[in-house]
Amino acid sequence: MRGLFNLSVLKTEQINSILSLAFQLKSGFSLSYSGKRIATLFFENSTRTHNSFVMAMLKLGIEPVVVDVSRSSVSKGETLYDTVKTLEAIGFDGVVIRHSDNEYYKQLDKINIPIWNAGDGSGSHPTQSLLDLMTIKEEFGEFKGLKCCIVGDIIHSRVAHTNAEIMKRLGMDVYIAGPKEFLDDTASVISLDKAIECCDIIMLLRVQFERNASLNMSREEYHSKYGLNMEKVNKMKEHSIIMHPAPVNRGIEIADDVVECSKSRIFKQMTNGVFVRMAVISKVLEGEI
Repeated sequence: MRGLFNLSVLKTEQINSILSLAFQLKSGFSLSYSGKRIATLFFENSTRTHNSFVMAMLKLGIEPVVVDVSRSSVSKGETLYDTVKTLEAIGFDGVVIRHSDNEYYKQLDKINIPIWNAGDGSGSHPTQSLLDLMTIKEEFGEFKGLKCCIVGDIIHSRVAHTNAEIMKRLGMDVYIAGPKEFLDDTASVISLDKAIECCDIIMLLRVQFERNASLNMSREEYHSKYGLNMEKVNKMKEHSIIMHPAPVNRGIEIADDVVECSKSRIFKQMTNGVFVRMAVISKVLEGEI
């Protein structure tokens, strides 16, 4: 089985190689895979990840084909394996998959075309973490010694779990903050106020209501205790930045006027996501990961 499934199986050198290629692509380096066709198979809604992969393919000369799950034979009970095997059999050169099951890709070990994991349940989101790393490196030039606090719904977040593992491996200090019912053992717990004082990166997470995340407080109270507003932004270190994987619950984890403030890198993350996904598509097609 070929593809990109999670970052934990990649060597640090491979991760740095992906980032290096992403920066080259952002600087104008050109690659072409004209004639390739890659399918997208999303069992969960997505704006950023799905369209970012589509744009990455277009920039590489690849024809993206969107498989509408609601109109597929999945609705008739077809297994994930049989759906992907069908795409392989009819001639696709790869498939990008998002699925609600953690490690869904373990069902696909007999598939012969590449698979790119676009998010599995609360488990892993490798390309989101790579675009986060690209954004951080673009800002600070290195990783070692940086302090990042991931704030919010940690327990349901594949972004938090993937980022914490790889950030620690790259020499960053990682902390988590949020309501106790949203926290796990991903990293050391810190208060948001303390994080604002000492951290280089404040990474906010969306409260994932669709994953049955329940708040034992009103949305207003959550925003007051764990959200980021301009009053808190003004207490951040001069060089520190704000990140968020999006979509954003404005007025819950982040105030409306913070989303595009001078410290926010939220939309730069989205821009970088296209180049990261171009890089991982290339690396997999070339057999380098």
